[in-house]
Amino acid sequence: MTPNKTADQAAQRAAALRAQLEDANYRYYVLDDPTLADADYDRLLRELEALEAAHPELASVDSPTQRVGSSPSGQFDEVRHAVPMLSLGNAFSDEEVADFVRKIVERLDVEAPEFSVEPKLDGLAISLRYEGGHFVQGATRGDGATGEDVTANLRTVKAIPMKLRGEGWPPVLEVRGEVYMPLAAFKAYNEKALRDGGKVLANPRNGAAGSLRQLDPRITAQRPLAFYAYAVGVVEGYELPPSHSATLQQLREWGFPVSAESGVVAGTEGLLGYYRQMGAKRDALPFDIDGVVYKLDDYAGQREMGFVSRAPRWAIAHKFPAQEQSTVLEGIDIQIGRTGAATPVARLRPVQVAGVVVTNATLHNADQIARLDVRIGDTVIVRRAGDVIPEIVRVVPEYRDPHAPEWRMPEVCPVCGSEIVREEDGVVWRCSGELTCAAQRKEAIRHFASRRAMDIEGLGDRYIEDLSDLGYLQSVADLYKLELADLLEMKRRADERDGTTPETVKAGKVATKWADNLLEAIDHSRNTTLERFLFALGIQHVGESTAKALALWFGELELVRRLPWPLFKRVPDIGGEVARSLGHFFDQPGNQQVIDDLLQREVKIGDAHPPTPKLREGLNLATLLVDMEIPKVTKIRADQLATAFGDAHKLLDAPEHAYITAGLPADSAQALASWLSVDENAQLLTRVGEALAQLDALTPAASATASGPLDGQTAVLTGTLTALTRDEAKVRLEALGAKVAGSVSKKTAFVVAGEAAGSKLDKAQELGVEVWDEARLLAFLAENE
Repeated sequence: MTPNKTADQAAQRAAALRAQLEDANYRYYVLDDPTLADADYDRLLRELEALEAAHPELASVDSPTQRVGSSPSGQFDEVRHAVPMLSLGNAFSDEEVADFVRKIVERLDVEAPEFSVEPKLDGLAISLRYEGGHFVQGATRGDGATGEDVTANLRTVKAIPMKLRGEGWPPVLEVRGEVYMPLAAFKAYNEKALRDGGKVLANPRNGAAGSLRQLDPRITAQRPLAFYAYAVGVVEGYELPPSHSATLQQLREWGFPVSAESGVVAGTEGLLGYYRQMGAKRDALPFDIDGVVYKLDDYAGQREMGFVSRAPRWAIAHKFPAQEQSTVLEGIDIQIGRTGAATPVARLRPVQVAGVVVTNATLHNADQIARLDVRIGDTVIVRRAGDVIPEIVRVVPEYRDPHAPEWRMPEVCPVCGSEIVREEDGVVWRCSGELTCAAQRKEAIRHFASRRAMDIEGLGDRYIEDLSDLGYLQSVADLYKLELADLLEMKRRADERDGTTPETVKAGKVATKWADNLLEAIDHSRNTTLERFLFALGIQHVGESTAKALALWFGELELVRRLPWPLFKRVPDIGGEVARSLGHFFDQPGNQQVIDDLLQREVKIGDAHPPTPKLREGLNLATLLVDMEIPKVTKIRADQLATAFGDAHKLLDAPEHAYITAGLPADSAQALASWLSVDENAQLLTRVGEALAQLDALTPAASATASGPLDGQTAVLTGTLTALTRDEAKVRLEALGAKVAGSVSKKTAFVVAGEAAGSKLDKAQELGVEVWDEARLLAFLAENE
């Protein structure tokens, strides 16, 4: 397996490897008769990759190595189907099937027409185009007339041939079929996702559809997808066999997988017999089906029958009945995920659905509960969605206790007692105890130790899992009290639990180098910066750029952790959702305790500085009243209130009629009084007033005369910066007084041009505007911050 071969030897070996790998794919996916072990397949694939890397001239678009995917495309192009991908009519009873057959018999004047029959896979319909025997384009069905180009993703599906087998295929061939996710592979994928803390797939059908619509083919390549062909579309320069079943056989010979459950039957009794046979086998099949499909086998008969609307008269889908049962909803539990998402789960009186005893069902989210109007004690209808995840589909209202209260999301996390808050999208609720919630502990530690956060080298997932599961880490702060004895004992207990030979003992000596290195890395991380520390806390919506902006504008951890949320909106590009997330996080006593523990265990922030003077510009009671988003308090009304009352305490103590005296209309005065009557809001206004006074004390001269080195100057950023993102550069320039604009004009003071700068740089040079490179920008920032 060495790439050091002559060109001829390399070409011969590459051809042999491709043939062997494609034959392995054909036997595995088409014949269901694998002859090559997975490890051997991987070994041969790696050899071919090495050869193609050493000899680029051997690269080929239909090589098995090209199934690994490429960079994201950013969007999908539309594909107009030359032959529409039509939908099928549905039959739900024996009578409807008999009527379907009767119409064919009468129109074609035949006694017992033959039908091609096949299972109706629950996946995603696609069309594959081959030119000269090579796969050139793949598209989803879309609306039947137009689909999406998902060629790059379909190249990652090993069951789809990149090059047709045999010979004599049409110059142009379109093959229609279904991409699906086998049940065993679906289960294995979700089990791994749960272990790794990743996102699980809802069901095999959604898994298949979502996988093909990934913008990054490398993600699709990681999904366990399969494919069955069931029809053809455009065929040029070739005459098909006279029947559908013979065409399927031809497709099989060209290398396409065709369901082994396909067959040919005659008349109504043949169709119904097949339907009952597949219904009995349904639970044992390796893939999901939601019915069966009947197609008149004879192509001449199909042409005679024609179409009605957008469906053929010669084909129909016979659907299986929904598998539903009624039971009683005994409770709704809240499960907290690894990232804090709060998911309601229905606790049901046990009931058998589709052969399985169901005791729990998904309720998805609070909005779904509201849509269904589900209440504890209700009689509900449960369905096994996709035969995998039970779900409540509706309530039987006539059996409801008239006094049953509406369900409300609990205010506190059932795991840690922290506040549960709803995000602005209105769907996701989260526990805000990021640092103290046991359900989020491992994810919090993993993020805290990551390279861009506290950068604790050597603290991998396995150590995080074992240290958490065995009780050594209750929070991120516990990292800084670990000792050598703790790590060695943890490793010994983990080895005993797993039934493996202890790796800490080698050649009669205790191996401690790994533990010494980890403790050294933890100790080294004690000295950090404010932006790294804030990012490491794992606050929802606070990424590196936001953490940097907070550090630049506020300067001190003690200030940031005590501020009420409206003050965070003073920082450029921080809106209400991020500000509230910060406020909720710092309002949790548990999170504050962890921060105290970190500081007590000698975590030091070495770049503390006073708040930037820009923070105080325009910061007054009026601006904060607007930032608090009080109903009917606009900027004009806020200015009137600030002028009349001067500070937050006087405003809070004033009666409602005083607001009218200050100039507010009656409805605005009433809205303000109503808002302040809520204790939480009154406390927020008090805290805002105290924070405003604190900032006055920290920057006493800034309120009237604050200025920065770039005050009044307009800057423009263009091209790619390497040392920091453009968002970060924008925040730092604005902190120094600049206005960062999106276009160049005569009023532009300077343009910062990174790599691959385009038309903005050209415009700056045309107008004679000063141009800075990234080195000059970084030097200026370092000098002025």
